[in-house]
Amino acid sequence: MGKRSRQRQKNQSTGRDSRDNAVRVGWGNGYADIVKENKLFESYYKELGLVPEGEFEQFMDAMREPLPATIRITGYKSHAKEILHCLKEKYFKDIQELEIDGQKIEAPQALSWYPDEQAWHTNMSRKIIRKSPLLEKFHQFLVSETESGNISRQEAVSMLPPLLLKIEPHHKILDMCAAPGSKTAQLIEMLHADMDVPFPEGFVIANDVDNKRCYLLVHQAKRLNSPCIMVVNHDASCIPTLHINSGGKRDVLFYDRILCDVPCSGDGTLRKNIDVWKKWTTSNSLHLHGLQLRIAVRGVEQLAVGGRMVYSTCSLNPIEDEAVIAALLEKSEGALELADSSADLPGLKWMPGVSSWKLMTKEGMWYSDWSEVPSSRQTQIRPTMFPPTDSEKLASMHLERCMRILPHHQNTGGFFVAVLVKKAPMPWNKRFPKVKDVSSSSAAQTGGSPAASLPTDENMRSVVCSPHPLFSRPPPLKKMKLFGYKEDPFVFLTEDDPVFTTIQSFYDLSPDFPKLNVLTRTHEGKKRHLYMVSKELRNMLLNNSERMKVINTGVKVWSRNSDGEEFGCAFRLAQEGIYTLQPYIRSRIITVSVEDIKVLLTQENPFLSKLQDHAHAQAKKLGMGSIVLKYIPNPSNPAEPQCSIQLCGWRGKTSIRAFVPRNERFHYLRMLGVEVFKDKQGQKPSDGEKEGKEGEEAEVQKVTEEESVAENEGELDLGNGEENRSSEPKADSGSQGTSG
Repeated sequence: MGKRSRQRQKNQSTGRDSRDNAVRVGWGNGYADIVKENKLFESYYKELGLVPEGEFEQFMDAMREPLPATIRITGYKSHAKEILHCLKEKYFKDIQELEIDGQKIEAPQALSWYPDEQAWHTNMSRKIIRKSPLLEKFHQFLVSETESGNISRQEAVSMLPPLLLKIEPHHKILDMCAAPGSKTAQLIEMLHADMDVPFPEGFVIANDVDNKRCYLLVHQAKRLNSPCIMVVNHDASCIPTLHINSGGKRDVLFYDRILCDVPCSGDGTLRKNIDVWKKWTTSNSLHLHGLQLRIAVRGVEQLAVGGRMVYSTCSLNPIEDEAVIAALLEKSEGALELADSSADLPGLKWMPGVSSWKLMTKEGMWYSDWSEVPSSRQTQIRPTMFPPTDSEKLASMHLERCMRILPHHQNTGGFFVAVLVKKAPMPWNKRFPKVKDVSSSSAAQTGGSPAASLPTDENMRSVVCSPHPLFSRPPPLKKMKLFGYKEDPFVFLTEDDPVFTTIQSFYDLSPDFPKLNVLTRTHEGKKRHLYMVSKELRNMLLNNSERMKVINTGVKVWSRNSDGEEFGCAFRLAQEGIYTLQPYIRSRIITVSVEDIKVLLTQENPFLSKLQDHAHAQAKKLGMGSIVLKYIPNPSNPAEPQCSIQLCGWRGKTSIRAFVPRNERFHYLRMLGVEVFKDKQGQKPSDGEKEGKEGEEAEVQKVTEEESVAENEGELDLGNGEENRSSEPKADSGSQGTSG
């Protein structure tokens, strides 16, 4: 791929950016000063006839209306039902009775086609939100829960591709053009459908060509605290073939599921990406078609036989949609077929794909067939942009199985999606390429102790892209070009690493704890943080040292606390990894009640005596240091949360504290019915508002302010009571965790 094509892939991702970021800027957008007209756009889509007869004006009217804001409750966390209950019973019910300026507010509605009422949309604008303290509370709830990873604010049509992939926990998944990461988050959630399994067999490789956008992707993925996600930085059209060790042999990795959400012209995003109105031209699609096809071809090459790949764009243009699918099917010679997904999402309204379309230049010239294209335009216009001329072959493709979402049908953005199933190896890949042995560079020495590591950027060599019919000859070897930041190494610990000696005894880790899955980010010096990945991702890291540019992987499970050495262990538990790690911990656990959690989250360093008798008795038996605070739901008391809650804490000499980042603290308090709304202007509530604000509610604002300081200073009661505390580096509230 040339420099211009690479830059186009980075810059022409208008659709993916705007789709996934739709709601991040706020609820509704006011662009009254921008004229929402484009005559070329209207004439082009009128001529194509993609919109049903008599509906074109409705289609254009919908395109000019602001897009509803949509939210999605993360489905893999065990307390998703609790969040849904909170939304429906508290916020949505209050909004239903609300009137502003004499106008009744329309309550959020569940998306009819999204499973289990896990996605909602509303037409509330930022202007309306500012007029009501009740709506401001709702908005703060959404912002806080989004930061905690419990809610994603994502456009409705952007939620479709992961649903159509039909993810199972054992699937190996590739997200080819993943940034900014909303759909990647869905994939991770689906892997963790069973929260009782800390390490699903499957994993997600999330890739993006843009190094800077990869860090946005890391931020999105890190909110979900999964050990089964790896973020990599490659050109999707030439993403390297990876290898895994299977039964002592090196095998080529083929993915069970691939999400191919390609860069596109984004004309389905006109409702919020207002710039598209003035910038749209048919040339955009002509420029992107080749890149989209190359990415899709590379995807199906890496798809396992029997696997599914979803191809999607937020463009309505057949040049970017059906033309790419038709070219892919034609080149596959029967190895691919379009799946019929019509029954997969009941309630979703969509138009079937078309099998006839024309092409128009920005000057208004129309072409129906490649034979009509003058030689002067044949570099810009390619044969794959037209429908196949063989009617029998065209019919066998079943392009009507593609799905086009029109904005006026269900008040959404525009979207295109197609589900491909691989029935056989691609004709140009029927003989697998020879697997080159990789040198033993994956073993390294750290401080005299052997450790398996992934070499740094300088050690990456060449990437070979499999040849396919879109090229006249196989592409040459491409040297891995390294851009962006230099990443710290990924260094796996060995089972006899000295660091495990005190950790093993202090936390009484179970014998099946996977020590080999623990890594750090430094070869030398003291290990500051320890991370965990699944054994499958460890396999990937160790067998692809020269092929991948890894940006981030692993969930933080322990952080060094140098002052803790005197209490038996230099590493305290990290909240990010507690749900992954806790199943292996057999000591340092205090079972707490709802009232205990309220005390721990609304009071700073409460005395042990503030806990209820059962928890107090357990705490007194433990020495000072890091602890797990575990709430076990009581099915006989449905008024209390019906999901397990696990918090990291610190047992001091006379006090105890929950070591939980601020937004998670808010999240758990809301689950327990504690009000955590904070006036935006910092004004004190009126006397009337003060009534009833006692106990936890009155104290929570003070505690959260102190918590902000504590997160930065890491205050811990290290044995000298309340008067003498030692400070430690920042608490576990960071999102990237890239430093060693």
